[in-house]
Amino acid sequence: MPNELGDFIEASGLLSYDPEAITRIYAGHPQRLIKRLWQTLVPIGLYLLGVSTDWLFGLLKNKERSRQRAKEAAELLVDLGPAFIKAGQALSTRPDIVPPVLLEELAQLQDQLPGFDSALAMACIEEDLGAPINSIYEQLDSEPISAASLGQVHKGVLKSGEVVAVKVQRPGLREQITLDLYIVRNIAAWLNRNVGLIRSDLVALIDELGKRVFEEMDYCNEASNAEAFARLHRANPRIAVPAIYRHATSRRVLTMEWIDGVKLTNLEAVRGIGVDPDDMVAVGVNCSLQQLLEHGFFHADPHPGNLLALADGRLAYLDFGMMSEVSRESRTGLIQAVVHLVNRNFGKLSKDFVSLGFLAEDVNLEPIVPAFEGVFGQAIEMGVSRMDFKAVTDDLSGVMYRFPFRVPPYYALIIRSLVTLEGIALSVDPEFKILGAAYPYFARRLMEDPDPSLRESLKEMLFDGDIFRWQRLDNLVASASQGSQLDLDGLLDQVLDFLFSSNGGLLRDQLVDAAIQRVDSVAWQTTLRLSGRLPQRLQPPGLKQRAVEADATAPLLDLEPVRQLVLILQALPGFEPQLLLKRLPRVLSEPNLRDMGLKMAKGLAERSVVRLLRDVLVPA
Repeated sequence: MPNELGDFIEASGLLSYDPEAITRIYAGHPQRLIKRLWQTLVPIGLYLLGVSTDWLFGLLKNKERSRQRAKEAAELLVDLGPAFIKAGQALSTRPDIVPPVLLEELAQLQDQLPGFDSALAMACIEEDLGAPINSIYEQLDSEPISAASLGQVHKGVLKSGEVVAVKVQRPGLREQITLDLYIVRNIAAWLNRNVGLIRSDLVALIDELGKRVFEEMDYCNEASNAEAFARLHRANPRIAVPAIYRHATSRRVLTMEWIDGVKLTNLEAVRGIGVDPDDMVAVGVNCSLQQLLEHGFFHADPHPGNLLALADGRLAYLDFGMMSEVSRESRTGLIQAVVHLVNRNFGKLSKDFVSLGFLAEDVNLEPIVPAFEGVFGQAIEMGVSRMDFKAVTDDLSGVMYRFPFRVPPYYALIIRSLVTLEGIALSVDPEFKILGAAYPYFARRLMEDPDPSLRESLKEMLFDGDIFRWQRLDNLVASASQGSQLDLDGLLDQVLDFLFSSNGGLLRDQLVDAAIQRVDSVAWQTTLRLSGRLPQRLQPPGLKQRAVEADATAPLLDLEPVRQLVLILQALPGFEPQLLLKRLPRVLSEPNLRDMGLKMAKGLAERSVVRLLRDVLVPA
């Protein structure tokens, strides 16, 4: 018993996940470990025995039987406790490890457990905050309003009068989580050594899980996440984040502003407070994309309980224990992958998966390219706005399971976040498509972001070899203009930046060529008119009896590239000609404009010589 108590005390002092420290704790004092092994390995072993028997007799080929076994696996994880629930949730985003049928069941794992003794909750608050409850709170409900695997929430009122939600951690949680992570990590190591079908590093997966769970158990860390999230979105009047009360917050107790709202999935209640559910979904989608692609700091668990519609039209985010970051390079890589997807360039798309960390550099991409085409080809033909994100990710999961993919942790959380968000949106609008809602944001980033890599991606999007695709620019600008935060001035500046950048060389050449053709045509028709007014004997040999073409007087601004660009810009909401006129000084000062003038002069001189020798001096 003293050794077990020693394990308990030592594990409770671990402030961060440390596999070596955990191993030292339990390897030297095995009493509690043996007891927990019996509680976990026996039911796991019995389950695996049943699955193995089904496999031997071919019963798993039956879809209903496979589904039943997958449900049993999810239920078993819930029975085994918080660490196993978290492990199941982590595996639900790993199509490279888990078969599709089990993936679907794990994705539905609910992080809800019965509450614990209120007396223990009150004792934890007083111990962690170092003061009696009635010296901090004017009133605190003894019964919790909700409970999850890590803790439960009580409603209260601070001495200063603010209504608050107080989250209290389960007693002994850190010790139980620590012990279970030690067991699960050793199971993972055994599977990696003995099961050849498993390509991914399961130990690394458990270590990543352990790191995240320890961060989630530290309510001071959650408080910092909430404050960081609030700072990043303070300019957005449609987003609400609960205030944190630091004097009543500790490692196991979190006191935050109480927010009255209704779950986004409760359509009747949302409409009942005078709010349009579709509008709320649009706010949530735009906010999620901003988190992913601009800030790189995103809410990784936007389930219905964490998103509330407020009567004033704001969307409130709750529970900031599970947050994740996406590097600038990864954000750029994701946008580049979307460009290659839209362009149906599956060869480059497979290379994107290498640069994003999904595939090792030495992996043979040749068989993966047709697999991507099979997953994305038909969906792309339907159009991005009509792509079924869940169906595409399910198909992609099958590809990842067949080939040697390694899903990076940030991607797993992004997929979980977007699939959850799409599920919420579908409950509001059965026709909702997350990719259709997201594409305007991608387009705006592609048009406005000065990142050199994205400038190159914009060139890829707009050019097909040496041919500029005006329809693609039209589609891109039209999509960007649908965004709720379109910066028209910034967009026009980026169009000009692109035109006069190294990436815009082909477009400048097209403009020069079109201008040369038009000026040459106008000059030639003018020459023909003047010649026609001369006496017959004075007309040059090649100009006698030449007819003037009907469209010779078309204005220079009717050059195809210029006309196309003007038409596209005129379609933008809020566009006025003054927006272009005020940029005229900047255009005239561009060094590349002088280069274009020199190329045009050279081209016209060459054409003039050809005209003189071929069409003027030689009889027609």
